[in-house]
Amino acid sequence: MTNSLFAASAADLTIERIRALAARPDQVESLTLEFKREYSKSLVTTIAAMANTYGGMILVGINDKAEPGVERVVGVDAQETIDKIASGCREKFDPPWEPTFIPVPFDDDSGRSVVVVRVDVNVAPRPLLIDLKAPIRLTGQNSTADRDRLLKLAREEPAAGVLPMGQSLMSPRLGQDNEGQPTEDFILRTGINLPVGEAGAWRPLSERAVAALAQALNESAFPGVLHTLGGGSANQYTGFRQRGHNRSRTARLVWHAISDSTVERPVEAVVTVTLPEVYGPTPTAPIASITIDVIARVWRYAQSVETDYRYPVPNLAELLDGLLKTVVDPKVTAEIARITDIDTALVAQPRELHLIADRQVADLLHPTGLQAIPDAGASRGGTFRANPALNLRDAAERQEQVDDWLRQLGLDAGLTGMEALLEHYRATPTA
Repeated sequence: MTNSLFAASAADLTIERIRALAARPDQVESLTLEFKREYSKSLVTTIAAMANTYGGMILVGINDKAEPGVERVVGVDAQETIDKIASGCREKFDPPWEPTFIPVPFDDDSGRSVVVVRVDVNVAPRPLLIDLKAPIRLTGQNSTADRDRLLKLAREEPAAGVLPMGQSLMSPRLGQDNEGQPTEDFILRTGINLPVGEAGAWRPLSERAVAALAQALNESAFPGVLHTLGGGSANQYTGFRQRGHNRSRTARLVWHAISDSTVERPVEAVVTVTLPEVYGPTPTAPIASITIDVIARVWRYAQSVETDYRYPVPNLAELLDGLLKTVVDPKVTAEIARITDIDTALVAQPRELHLIADRQVADLLHPTGLQAIPDAGASRGGTFRANPALNLRDAAERQEQVDDWLRQLGLDAGLTGMEALLEHYRATPTA
């Protein structure tokens, strides 16, 4: 779910963040988001529809349309509104159930609030019926499940969920040569799991759709930060294109930096799209995966031309920022949604990052500004969790996430100075 407020803690839900969301011109009602000025009976139907589909969030106290000169965030009496919604859920739902309510008060003395209603499919009983019918969510509106959809909902395992909130990914593995030695300096991996629409569950990948995703990646921030990571080690670059293991339900798009040394590819990026197989039992909630790997061999390149090299922290900061910026890029998410046959609102933000290195991280990083803590131990990477409250489309919040990850990287490696180094880097004007 792209809206970071859905996963934010109650403490992180502020009226400033809600006003910023409502003010965004691109933020419209969707499969997973709806605005309501006040309580109405249709609100209860929307809760059931979201529960029977992909979940979502309803913000009560916001005009559903932005009009010039009209205040969009108007607020409601929180307790009265919550009581009405809860009463409607008890009276209408079979079985009885209610979502999570979070009142977010205004920052004045008005006593008004926006009520955030969260509908989590991982805890909702499915199907959730109203008058023996199962509402479902379409883009910006509600509908009713047909017989086939209702049967699928009824056959779900309890708490099966539609999409795992953890977005867990398999940790990458370093390649090995014929003598069993690693062939990369490090591999970074991130990605997302996401649901699959009706057509995405059975049709093969479209060549045109895969080509459009490759084009979106080539036009994103990703190639530029990969170039920076290479540090002048390459004299030729290939754009993202299909290479290697590609099948009817798997697309593998590869970007290369190419050098003249024995280390032919000092930097490589691989984006893999995997749709669920159509053979064998059909899963209740089919899941597709998008995996992004950055493979670095710049230190090995430097060794091959008899120079010394370590990875500067600013280069890694640019890499992580560009990587996250690409994953939430509207053009990229639109192509991912097209391939999986879902609404773009369901293309989630990445929840974790893996890094695995062939040596201690302290030996991988350029030492400027960093100092080893005596007897602190060492690290060869690890798993880095994302803050679900951050909106990675926002440059400042994306920077906060990148800095959090780099601070963790430094501390796990037994190093001090990372915070000061990042502060200096952020304060230095870019050319």
